[in-house]
Amino acid sequence: MFDQTSRYATLPTATFVFPAPDGRTVTYVQRRFVPDGRVIPVLAQRQVQQGDRLDLVTAQTLGDPLQFWRVADANLAMRAEDLVAVPGRMLRIPVPQF
Repeated sequence: MFDQTSRYATLPTATFVFPAPDGRTVTYVQRRFVPDGRVIPVLAQRQVQQGDRLDLVTAQTLGDPLQFWRVADANLAMRAEDLVAVPGRMLRIPVPQF
């Protein structure tokens, strides 16, 4: 259903059956619990520069801009864009876990 590098790739699915008279069935991905970023192994640290974008930072450090969510998890960020909002902030770049 999802690419193997997606944050949702390993999540189980569940099914919900709407009550009658509709009766349709919907399959959905179960909730993802965000890991404790303080225990995620760190590959490197990188200082945010003016104009940085998290997808570009992730492309440079992890080789894949779509892995921005790993950096967000490692830095306890609920909104990934907040990580590059303030120049000078140190970002924890996690060890890739594919």
